[in-house]
Amino acid sequence: MKVSTRGDYAARALLSLALHGDERPTSVKEIAERTGLPQPYLEQILLAVKGAGLVRSKRGVGGGYVLARPPAEITLADILAAVDGPLTTMMDAHDHCEGHCVLQEVWVGLSEAMRHHLEGFTLAHLVERTRIGHPPGT
Repeated sequence: MKVSTRGDYAARALLSLALHGDERPTSVKEIAERTGLPQPYLEQILLAVKGAGLVRSKRGVGGGYVLARPPAEITLADILAAVDGPLTTMMDAHDHCEGHCVLQEVWVGLSEAMRHHLEGFTLAHLVERTRIGHPPGT
């Protein structure tokens, strides 16, 4: 399975906020400069994660975005769900077409495994890995 561009950009933006969490609110322009992401698209993504309660915005001079919860309480699953919708595949009513039931079970299992894996990564964990580096292949 592939993570969408929106999901990747949202994760990169929130990781940037987490890395600079002790500082003042961060403007969209600053996040775009730090991450190399296109500012107009980033604005849309930040509105989506704000709507999901993952970030808060402050208006005016010195305004920008801050995480709405501690980094240890925001998972990659939360971020992806905020921009792409839930990460589960719903089991449709069986239509009794050849092999459909078996394939549906595989797709649901794959979605559940991916969701479980992404729930294991918090922004705090990613900040730690970013700061200390990580071995090749991880």
